[in-house]
Amino acid sequence: MDRLSNVTPFIVMDIVKRAGQMDDAIHFEVGQPDITPSEKVIKAMAEAVYKGNFPYTESMGILPLRQKISGHYKNKYGIDIAPECILLTTGTSGAFLIAYSIALNAGEKLAFSDPGYPCYKNFAYILDITPQTVDVKADTDYQITPELLEQKKDIKAVQISSPANPTGNIYSEANMKKLISYCKNNNITFISDEIYHGLIYSDTKENSALEFSDDVIVINGFSKYFCLPGARLGWMILPKKYIRRAEIVMQNLFIAAPVISQYGALEAFDYNFLQQYKDEYKKRRDFLYNELKDIFKIDTMPVGAFYIWADISEYSHDCYAFAEELLENTGVAVTPGTDFGINNTSKYIRFAYTRNIEHMAEGVKRIKDYLKK
Repeated sequence: MDRLSNVTPFIVMDIVKRAGQMDDAIHFEVGQPDITPSEKVIKAMAEAVYKGNFPYTESMGILPLRQKISGHYKNKYGIDIAPECILLTTGTSGAFLIAYSIALNAGEKLAFSDPGYPCYKNFAYILDITPQTVDVKADTDYQITPELLEQKKDIKAVQISSPANPTGNIYSEANMKKLISYCKNNNITFISDEIYHGLIYSDTKENSALEFSDDVIVINGFSKYFCLPGARLGWMILPKKYIRRAEIVMQNLFIAAPVISQYGALEAFDYNFLQQYKDEYKKRRDFLYNELKDIFKIDTMPVGAFYIWADISEYSHDCYAFAEELLENTGVAVTPGTDFGINNTSKYIRFAYTRNIEHMAEGVKRIKDYLKK
C-alpha cells in the first residue's frame, strides 16, 4: 500500500480558503497569533536583512540562540540544559519528523492521543511508522495515562502535547511523572510537544518533561508563545544518545533552520512583552469561554493554548456539516472536530481565540442569532 494514501488533508484549510474569499468572515478556525512579535525581534530581523546575512548556519543552529534557549529553561523551569543538546529546526513540524526518524524504525508504533494534533498521525504515515491512537476523554482531562497506554501493545514511542490542541488541557505533574516512569520502564521513547508553553491562564503550572528526566525528547518553537508562526523556527532538546543522529537527519532534510529567523529569535525572550501578550489572550479566553458555555457543552475549561473544544451535539452530530452550515449562513469559520481524530470527534468543533474580542463578539452574536432560528 502507498504509505501516503493514509495521509489526510486538513478539512479546516478548505474552510480557511473559503472564509478568505468572504468580505466579512469571522475567524475562529486558525490557531495563529494575530499579535505582532516584539519590536526587538522585528528590528533584529531587519538588521540581518540589511546586512545581507543569509548564510547557511551549522545544522544545529547558531550557538548564541541555543545559549538563549538554555537560559530560558534555567529561568522558567530551573533546569540546566547544555546548548549542545539543543537543535534548531524548521518549525516544530521539522522537529517532529526528526524525532520520529531517530526514535522509531519503519513499522514501529507511535502512540498519541485522540483527539489530538493531526500532524502526528500524518508524519507517522509519511515515515512508514504505525500510528497508534489512545482514546482520551474528559474523565482523564484528555490526558494519556499509564493505564491507557498499557492497553496498547508494542509501543516504541509516545507523543504528548501539553498544553494540548484542540482541548487546551495540560498534563498534571503527577501524571507526567508516572507516564515518563512508565515509558522508561518499558523502553518507550517519551516525546513532549511543549509548543504552547507560556500560554497558561490559571495558577496551574505547566511542567516541562525535562523537569523529571533528561532521557526525553522535548519539542518547542517560536510560532505560538513568541508570535512568530511564519518564521518557521522550532527547537528540540535531545538526550545525548540522539544528538548526532538528529544532526545528521537535520543536515539531510533541511541543512539548517532559516537564518534570518534565528537572528530575530535572539530577541524573542522579551519577558515584559510576553507577559502583556499572555494577559491579552487570557482576556480573550475568558470572554469566549463565558460566551460559548451557554450555547455549547464544554467538557473542560481550557487552561492553556488558545482553543476551546465545544460539544455541538445539542444541534448536530456531524461537525463538518455544522461547520459548513455556519460558514455559509453566518460567515463564521470554525474547525470541525474530525480534523483531530475519530474518537467521538464528530460532535465537536474547535474555536481559536486568536482574534480580538470585538471580532469574536461579532462571531458569537451571529452564532446565537442563527441558532435561535
